[in-house]
Amino acid sequence: MSEDLDPSRLFDFVKKALGLAVSLFVTFIGLLFVTFIIARIVPIDPVLSILGDRATDAQIAAERLRLGLDEPMWKQFGIYVWQALQGDFGISIRTREPVIEEIARYFPATLELATIATVFGVLLGVPAGVLAATKPGSWADQIVRLVGLMGYSMPVFWLGLMGLLLFYGILDWVGGPGRLDAAFDMMFQFEVTPHTGMILIDTALAGRWDMFANAVSHIILPAGILGYLSMAYISRMTRSFMMNELGQEYITTARVKGMPERRVIWVHAMKNVMVPLITVIALSYASLLEGAVLTETIFGWPGLGSYITDALMANNMPAVLGGTVVVGVVYIGLNMLSDVLYKLVDPRARA
Repeated sequence: MSEDLDPSRLFDFVKKALGLAVSLFVTFIGLLFVTFIIARIVPIDPVLSILGDRATDAQIAAERLRLGLDEPMWKQFGIYVWQALQGDFGISIRTREPVIEEIARYFPATLELATIATVFGVLLGVPAGVLAATKPGSWADQIVRLVGLMGYSMPVFWLGLMGLLLFYGILDWVGGPGRLDAAFDMMFQFEVTPHTGMILIDTALAGRWDMFANAVSHIILPAGILGYLSMAYISRMTRSFMMNELGQEYITTARVKGMPERRVIWVHAMKNVMVPLITVIALSYASLLEGAVLTETIFGWPGLGSYITDALMANNMPAVLGGTVVVGVVYIGLNMLSDVLYKLVDPRARA
């Protein structure tokens, strides 16, 4: 008990926690600085975007004063940081709604799609990579490498269009673009309380299993395509990491001692493979959470990627910058989560 309350260990823990907090804060400020500079470089006048070309000089001056654009640059940045820390990314020029409220509506769709795709990629990619690594040069290895190569080579928009043509247009196995059929979409707005914004969860909580089944039919194809791309990346990296571990001396020693091959691979080797693999999975997940723009566009999926793209096309810079900051926060959060998982998986990291 006295060892657990050792002041030196407590001080070391507090110091590391403060160091992590400072690192995250500095990273976040750096992200805000980059978006702030982008907003000043882009040749779009935010005042004219808000008021229009017919605004009078008095209206323009009043709006510049309201936005703080007449202040020195350092003060403008301070205002921008303070507002961002409060979740205030401005007002959408297109809809006149707070940007954070719009992002809160669009992001759950991307979160739902990316999570299912990542689960699909991990459940298939990791075993496929292990199988290829344990049987190098075999037909299984060749198939895994071929599937991975195809995942890297084929454009996602082509996969999406071919998937819609085959599974929706010809075979009628899945739902079409959007998250729900039109009739179910109307019923969802009036009959289901959007607790999370993710249709599968909200319809399940409401007990609307007919609507849940319809949502599954719509998400299965875009999630499957993104999951295939994720699987290609994860399987390739898993194969590389596992082949490196299987050549280590501790693996040879375990085999010489007569340890079952399954235990050698899935317990001893996988324990070390999981450390770099966590980063691979986290980066794959983050890339999908930032918004798979082409996939969301093809399937009419109202996610963060399509939101940022539409805002960019409409010169809606508050929405573009707000979405960019959210994407950056996602990457920061997943990096922090990776660090925590390292310590859970690898005792050396805890030390």
